[in-house]
Amino acid sequence: MAGSFMMVQPSAPVEAAANMTPGYEVKFVLNQNVLDPDSTPDAELSSAFGLPGSGQKIAVEYFDTDGQNLNEQGWNVRLRKKEDKKNYEITYKKRYPVTNGDINAALTLANKEGFDAGDTNYEAEIDWGYGKQTLSLSNDKDIKTSDTKATLPSESKALDMILDKLPGKLDDWKGQSHWGKQQLEDSRAYGPVMASKYKGTWNGIEVDVEVWPIRTADGSSTEPIVEISFKADEYADAAANRQKLMNYLNQEGWLVPQDSLKTQLVLDRY
Repeated sequence: MAGSFMMVQPSAPVEAAANMTPGYEVKFVLNQNVLDPDSTPDAELSSAFGLPGSGQKIAVEYFDTDGQNLNEQGWNVRLRKKEDKKNYEITYKKRYPVTNGDINAALTLANKEGFDAGDTNYEAEIDWGYGKQTLSLSNDKDIKTSDTKATLPSESKALDMILDKLPGKLDDWKGQSHWGKQQLEDSRAYGPVMASKYKGTWNGIEVDVEVWPIRTADGSSTEPIVEISFKADEYADAAANRQKLMNYLNQEGWLVPQDSLKTQLVLDRY
């Protein structure tokens, strides 16, 4: 009687997970002279972009160590509260610089560090400013509150919420067990900043104008940082409308030829 044998199926080759597919957010910095003395958009800017008379208030703060260890590794942890919303928003964001417009190289590096197309916890976006692009991977968490004002909880309560929702990728960053937790336990609040957001339209696309009163370098007062932005799903749309908007802002004398550094300014000045 012939010995029985089992057919062993050849194992399928393990395929590398695909890179994430990013959306796009184009951002430009505007001159402070587009604001009225009360730091609201002036009539000319409001008319050009169909902005409402008053903006949505948003309280924002970041958490990092005194040495900015999270920022050093490309991570930002942000807490914000929008008026009229019954939740706090926590964002854990990992950033990768895009060199010479090579978005795929940044996505591939992110993939190697664990952020691939199968990861539904993080949303990939290319922040596209005046001179540079950055790949941002954001993990957003909401925490319910009965408060509808733009007010933030105490620093210790905020930190408890941030630690409670801490994502594994940040906690065990680069294989270091509980690295993220240790950094955050040693962190403090940078801010808060009370920003205002105005929704408008231009050339058929939705735009946001944000005004952030950020502390001056000497700490004696605040200066308004003004930013206009729009989102696009596709690279081609982002590129075409970015060029049109840049030309228009330039022609009006409103464009500041530099990249937005709001987050870094808050980390540097608070």
